[in-house]
Amino acid sequence: MQKDIYERIISFLLGASWAIVLFGALITFKFFIMLGTVLAIFVTLLYIILALFLILTLDAFMVNKERLKEAKKQTELLEKIYAKHTK
Repeated sequence: MQKDIYERIISFLLGASWAIVLFGALITFKFFIMLGTVLAIFVTLLYIILALFLILTLDAFMVNKERLKEAKKQTELLEKIYAKHTK
């Protein structure tokens, strides 16, 4: 199945976002570990939650694109049915 440029960009951004979450969590933890383990874990969890929210936003773009595509197909079918019954 051929993907359009929009889907390719979103897929790339989703993959890159997961990499940023993993490496960013590790870097955040290592940066804050000198201030205490509890604080480092807390800040890392906050970072992960924020990053996952942004990933969820990207996924919502993909879902809305699919919903729009399906709505266009349904509209086309309904127009054909309407045209067939009004003749």
